[in-house]
Amino acid sequence: MTLSVVPCLVRDEWDAAVNSQQGHPMQLWGWGETKAAHNWSVDHVLVKDGQMLVGSAQILLRSLPVPFRSLAYLARGPQAEPGREHEVLDAVGRYVKATHKSVALSIEPDWDADTVAVATLPATGWSPSPTSILIPRTLILDLTRTEEQLLAAMSKKTRQYIRKSSREALVYRAVTAAELPLCMAVYKETAQRAEFGIHEDAYYSDILANLAQGSPIYGAFDGEKLVAFLWLAASESTAFELYGGMSEEGSVLRANFSLKWLAIQEMKARGIRRYDFNGLLNDGVSKFKFGFADHENMLAGTWDLGLSPLYPVFAKALPVARRSLKKVRGLLKR
Repeated sequence: MTLSVVPCLVRDEWDAAVNSQQGHPMQLWGWGETKAAHNWSVDHVLVKDGQMLVGSAQILLRSLPVPFRSLAYLARGPQAEPGREHEVLDAVGRYVKATHKSVALSIEPDWDADTVAVATLPATGWSPSPTSILIPRTLILDLTRTEEQLLAAMSKKTRQYIRKSSREALVYRAVTAAELPLCMAVYKETAQRAEFGIHEDAYYSDILANLAQGSPIYGAFDGEKLVAFLWLAASESTAFELYGGMSEEGSVLRANFSLKWLAIQEMKARGIRRYDFNGLLNDGVSKFKFGFADHENMLAGTWDLGLSPLYPVFAKALPVARRSLKKVRGLLKR
């Protein structure tokens, strides 16, 4: 039976569908709502076999110059019943082609790289993209383990720094919405020091407002002064690190160690099963992350499906299209 694709217009129904299939927080309604306020459009679709839900996809759409129309993108999606991943992808691809006439559909599913679903993507028309938006190499903690087991998997130095920083005269707690400007000040200081770009303030305010309880922020405070923060997005099954920063004082006190451990503990207390550190590179931040586990994970990466006869031109030949694609993907980063 051909699967049907049905638009979903109700936030509670959508989030319930995503969570029922252990979906990623970037597939929640609030994440799409934020993107829709910042130069994207969003389409939520349920994939059904008769009356049974077998998949879902929050489709982000970015307008492109004529004649390419748009690029469709699934951030850590779609959701799909095990063993039916390709059926769901086929249904979503056909829907995007017919409804939005996009030149391509780009996906970064929250699937392990060594699964059959990923290995067989090329046989169904998908090709690996030369440009990744979300880093596939990452570290995902299994929060069904006990705190003792999680601590045992850390490096000795990380455990020492957690104990040491917890003894400093700092208070570690949740950050309120009214304290978001404190986080932004620390984030801007961090970005300037580390030389990376960030969005305008309104973007971060929208994330916090639109995801609400799905966007917890934790901070390290010296009195009323914030010296470090860690910002997450969370569905019912997965916590995902979004942003973080430290002042010079926070760095000296190694506040990031106890802060990250607090976030892990809080997500575990929520009943969340996976804690994703959001990417590993060969840098100092990644070295810090490595101290929290004795393993690493590799996700599926970025895959593209051409939906238009113009796709080869868009992907390989036309300089304007290449610049547009680079701009589109750049807008998804921090």
